[in-house]
Amino acid sequence: MMAQGKTVAVSSLSKRDTIISITIIGMLFFIFGFVTWVNAILIPYFKIACELNHFQSYLVAFAFYIAYLVMSLPAGYLLKKIGFKKGMMVGFFIMALGAGLFVPAGFSRAYPIFLTGLFTLGVGLSILQTAANPYITILGDKERAAQRFSIMGICNKLAGIVAPLLFAAVILRSSDNALFEQISSMQGAEKEQVLDELIARVIVPYAVVATVLLLLGLFVRYSPLPEIDTETEDEQMAISNASKNSILEFPHLVLGAFAIFFHVGSQVIAVDSIINYVASTGIPFLEAKVFPSYTLTATIIGYLLGIAFIPKLMSQLTALRVCTVSGLILSMLVILVEGKIHLLGHDTDVSVWFIVLLGFANSMIWAGVWPLALDNLGRFIKIGASLLIMGLCGNAIMPLIYGYLADTHGLKEAYWVLVPCYLYLIFYAYRGFKLKTWKK
Repeated sequence: MMAQGKTVAVSSLSKRDTIISITIIGMLFFIFGFVTWVNAILIPYFKIACELNHFQSYLVAFAFYIAYLVMSLPAGYLLKKIGFKKGMMVGFFIMALGAGLFVPAGFSRAYPIFLTGLFTLGVGLSILQTAANPYITILGDKERAAQRFSIMGICNKLAGIVAPLLFAAVILRSSDNALFEQISSMQGAEKEQVLDELIARVIVPYAVVATVLLLLGLFVRYSPLPEIDTETEDEQMAISNASKNSILEFPHLVLGAFAIFFHVGSQVIAVDSIINYVASTGIPFLEAKVFPSYTLTATIIGYLLGIAFIPKLMSQLTALRVCTVSGLILSMLVILVEGKIHLLGHDTDVSVWFIVLLGFANSMIWAGVWPLALDNLGRFIKIGASLLIMGLCGNAIMPLIYGYLADTHGLKEAYWVLVPCYLYLIFYAYRGFKLKTWKK
């Protein structure tokens, strides 16, 4: 194993070094998923406990993901200064602080403090994402980057399946369906007491999460993860990038950041909105809570097919194109098709299952965009990665647009917001990634 503290070239890593590194980064992606996808249950839970409308409840996603817009570029410069490992440690420590803020927020039922905690979690996570994604991109053959991202995606989405269900098991009770129905008719001190008791259920879980994140920061700092050299360019790349002074001079990168924006925005809408949408079809909240797991399971199936087929049976570019077109078709079906269906023990509208299938369509988009957007960046790769991570603010902005449309036009009609997202992703998959200069 490589000595700690030294930067090494990717080509000098042994197969054992690479496997250990991928395993550690896979653990990080699991943590990303756990912290991120628990929002799917927090949104409807806060909507009830803090008496919010749809727009206000989606401020959960906004506060969490807007941190990526604020922090990603500073994170890139931080990583250039202190390296990947120390940067990851700092990211975990900041996340621990954010989780810790849930404790005073829970005692006071103060939604603004919850949002501050979520923003702080997002700041820490933006540093981790800025480090981990380029790391996994360059850790092996470029043609197999989507395959490695598929492995990371499985770690992320497995956590996404576990997190809402585990969180729901910890904070929800079997009698809560009746309680949620009674709250609207309660008044005065009785109602305040019930709501205080509801929101206080998050205190212990997030205190535990804060402790675990603190320990993980120390683990990564002293782990055998090698510090990869991203500053040294080969001769051909150095000549190609000699005249470049800014990441904005790489059109395929800038357009890729917008692709990430629309991809993650559409993905988080599919996962975070499905509980409320399913509940609107007449299914009780405690039954509806499993549907984010169905969506993420569909995503994992897509990842598994990606690992099996790329690059033997199809290129990662072909997989990207198939997924973007599928996303557009499924979005239109969600909006235009309706009718009751019995599936997996649920009696609900068929459009719900098209939302679930969006999980499959979203599976290979992230994995397809990253290698294309970071292609031939050389010494700009850390700052370039931070620009792509800024695109994650789509998770903040797109759900707010969805929430506003849901309040003004209806939950089903609000899914029109997905259509322009997939149209842009189709553009990037067929044309945008090829643009290497802004000049004609």
